[in-house]
Amino acid sequence: MPSIKDVANLAGVAVGTVSRVINNHPNVSPETMEKVNAAIKELNYIPNEVARNFKMQKSKMVALVLPSIWNPFFSELAYYIEDELDREGYKLMLCNSGGRPDKELYYFDMLNQNKVAGVVGITYNDIEESVSTDIPIISIDRHFGKKITCVTSDNYTGGRIAVQELVKAGAIKVAYLGITSSAYSEVVLRRNGFIDEAVAKGIEYFIHEEHDEVYNDDNFFEDFFSKKEHHNVDGVFANTDLLAAKYIDRAKRLGLRTPEDVKVIGYDGIQDNKLFHPVLSTIRQPVEEMARMSVKLLLRKIEGKTLEQEIYRIPVKYRVGETT
Repeated sequence: MPSIKDVANLAGVAVGTVSRVINNHPNVSPETMEKVNAAIKELNYIPNEVARNFKMQKSKMVALVLPSIWNPFFSELAYYIEDELDREGYKLMLCNSGGRPDKELYYFDMLNQNKVAGVVGITYNDIEESVSTDIPIISIDRHFGKKITCVTSDNYTGGRIAVQELVKAGAIKVAYLGITSSAYSEVVLRRNGFIDEAVAKGIEYFIHEEHDEVYNDDNFFEDFFSKKEHHNVDGVFANTDLLAAKYIDRAKRLGLRTPEDVKVIGYDGIQDNKLFHPVLSTIRQPVEEMARMSVKLLLRKIEGKTLEQEIYRIPVKYRVGETT
């Protein structure tokens, strides 16, 4: 692997000159810059960004902490966050916590020690007291009590839209399916919007939730379908697309057809490939806009600027599919 000395020797300049070219120092002549860049290209030299950042006391690395990279919503979010960071000259460090609070705290501690420029994080665990604000942080979906800015979709309006669309499709008895976390997040507003719209429309509704620490597919759906008040439910709003898909599968095993017997709406909009059937009707989160806004707000924090809001809620849209 070529070193900075190799580049300097090939270009016929000092090592310090190569460093100034790499760091876009203004006091370098165009001729020298051209020679150094030609040597870098010929040797395929890749600067040691970690060493450079250490010497400059400045990092161009941003950490993204996710509960799971397997979830299609988180994967799409990571894609756009990395793309926006790349546009701004930053690199992404991906931290996959598996939803474990101990692992999340380990990452935050490690990130503080390594002096990353900032963090974009998603956590549904109760770790607020242990999260330091010494480095700039942007949270997605989670509103901390501390002054940590949150970017989220308009979950409340999404819940209301779901009821409106179920009723429009002919549902008269609706149910909300949700998985709750140990700490408050904006996701709970999906349920609140669902309840308020059902009350406003005067239709019968039910809430079926379970805590994520004890959630089990079999138990969750067995419990739902065994309750008398859940009989004859003809409209379901699940707080994620994955949960909606699981409901459709369980309902099918019981002889319930979607959408003939029960209309189903999810939340996220992760099913973009129309080759999969049935195509889920869903409340589509503006994933790209959320990702790019998170990066823009984080970079403003890194620059020491004050943000106008603590919570940025971005509008959602209903995307009709084959399940309503």
